[in-house]
Amino acid sequence: MRASKSSRASRSGASAATARAAAGAAATDPDEVRPATREETFPIALAAVLLSFVALLLSFSRGYLLLYGDAVAHLGIARRILDSRNPGLIQLGGVWLPLPHLLMLPFVQKLEWWQNGLAGAWPSLICYIASVAGFYRLARHLLMPRWAIAATAFYALNPNLLYLATTAMTEPLFLALLIWTTLLTVECVAAIRADRHAVVARCLILVSVFILAAVYTRYDGWILGATVWCVVTFTLARYRDVWRRVIPSFVFFTLLVIAGPISWLAYNQHFFHDPLDFIRGPYSASAIEKKTAAPGVEHYHGWHSPFWAFVYYTRTAQVDAAFWETGFLVMAAAIGGLVLAVRRRLALPALLLWLPLPFYIYSIAYGSVPIFIPQLWPHSYYNSRYGMEMLPALALFAFLAVQWIEGRWGDSQPLAKRLMQPIVLLLIALSTVGMMYRTPLVLKEAINNSTTRIGFESALARQLLALPKGSVILMYNSDHVGALQYAGIPLRQTINEGDYDSFQAALAAPAEHAAYVVAIAGDPVSTAVAAHPEGLTELTILCTTGQPCARIYQSDRVAPAQPKS
Repeated sequence: MRASKSSRASRSGASAATARAAAGAAATDPDEVRPATREETFPIALAAVLLSFVALLLSFSRGYLLLYGDAVAHLGIARRILDSRNPGLIQLGGVWLPLPHLLMLPFVQKLEWWQNGLAGAWPSLICYIASVAGFYRLARHLLMPRWAIAATAFYALNPNLLYLATTAMTEPLFLALLIWTTLLTVECVAAIRADRHAVVARCLILVSVFILAAVYTRYDGWILGATVWCVVTFTLARYRDVWRRVIPSFVFFTLLVIAGPISWLAYNQHFFHDPLDFIRGPYSASAIEKKTAAPGVEHYHGWHSPFWAFVYYTRTAQVDAAFWETGFLVMAAAIGGLVLAVRRRLALPALLLWLPLPFYIYSIAYGSVPIFIPQLWPHSYYNSRYGMEMLPALALFAFLAVQWIEGRWGDSQPLAKRLMQPIVLLLIALSTVGMMYRTPLVLKEAINNSTTRIGFESALARQLLALPKGSVILMYNSDHVGALQYAGIPLRQTINEGDYDSFQAALAAPAEHAAYVVAIAGDPVSTAVAAHPEGLTELTILCTTGQPCARIYQSDRVAPAQPKS
């Protein structure tokens, strides 16, 4: 009897050892598709840190940080929250969403970082690193390690993304939020199906915070938040036992998803007396499009045409993603991967990465958001960076298709299978080098569209520096705040449109409120000077190619600041 028990114990121990060995082998299986561990993600994040600082060194040394006028404007908004005559939340404005400016706020108060653009680079670099790490973790839900690494390399080495990660633009922040929101949704849905209610509760809270951040970053985030809520709610409705256990977390999740848009509407109503000021106000996309459109010229391609909007946006995404015309292959592979994911039901919440496609098709067709790239008429540059929001979807789903192709070759062509990943990595490197050699599209747009603006603002800054330090200046800042930035003049020294009451009073009598008046042709100050020129003496006329002329006046009624002894 004892021998029998001993024999059974021995067999049981052997079985347990075999099971543990099998589990260990499974844990290290190089072809396994599973969630990434922290140890697995750490080297990816470290590589992103190194890449980001190399990109910053190149961009800073070549003066690329402030090429985009929007980057200068974002820094100006962040700066004026504290540096203005009327500091506070009203300085956030009512069109651009507030989170990017709040993240820059601690950095932009350092005058030197405001002037050289580093104030916007630090938050963007952090977001780039977070997006790369998050993308790898998301890729591991669909891809085996070697293809997850390849997909992450394709994403992280994109020169357009690396350039944007050194600027004050909002794309790096939103891409990080898009990726992490998608990742958390994938994990939340998986936990719901596995009946892991503690994980579900934690994921609901985390994803709601990321949705709130996305809502406060870009308007695409509003669509993302609503879609995620629908996905999670639909899944919970199919697993009611889990839903009952996570009701408090689900209520918190729902409230936070709703709170973002409602609070922004309330903010616009409170400060600008119109909850939809960001849609129909004087600084909205539609108002800017009407202002910049030439009289008698037809609307841009894509206006009220979803087909042409689709063509322009997908073409832009292709050119942003890969060198030369290889973007067509990347797009084709991504569509193949999308079909594969849907048919095999592979982490379906990852399809959230495709949301920018319908959002921008609608925005181009009906939201007064044109995109111009040199490959399509009118062969110019404008808003090409919007195509970058498709980069995560293209990278992930294209490599899902590549992984499938490798699987098809696995048995019949073992040599091709072994060489496939090294060849693909080499192609990624060549694409990166080729894009940098020919100048990536987003950077080229920035260079092309900044030439006349930077020349004008630099010249105006030199004129402003010649004025007595500390003197009050009446100036409209929305178009050329860069002149004040280059000159290092505190914004509180100016009377501008950010201080509505004092600005309107100064427009009614310019000479009575400021020692100096800067009137740029076509802006409200220029109109006010034409209507009320009394008490003003013209000092300088500044005209540069491609920009309106600026006139600087001195008031005969307000004395300039006296130098301190």
